[in-house]
Amino acid sequence: MEYVYAFIVGGLICTVGQVLLIKTNLNSARILVIFVSAGVIFTMFGLYQPLVDLGGSGATVPLSGFGYALAKGAMEAAKQEGIAGAITGGLSATAAGISAAVLFGYLAAVIFDPKSKK
Repeated sequence: MEYVYAFIVGGLICTVGQVLLIKTNLNSARILVIFVSAGVIFTMFGLYQPLVDLGGSGATVPLSGFGYALAKGAMEAAKQEGIAGAITGGLSATAAGISAAVLFGYLAAVIFDPKSKK
């Protein structure tokens, strides 16, 4: 059932993004910011953890999950280290994801020939 719940939760999150693309004039970059910010805000109020408990990777893999990881890392580090932890905790918690994005972006730039849009 874990896979089913992950599929449903992840699918619902993606559906919200698709509805925002279709029904509003928001571009994908603005929707990205909305999802990351929503993940942080829902985590701050304790609303995202139950979604993670139910959906597992279906809730942590989408962009809202990145906001969740940022907020959770900042909150945990703030408890241990104070204000300095609040500033650095989010980056520490998401360092692997950020590093992977930079690495794969670099590899894509090296492998493929970029062309400008006309």
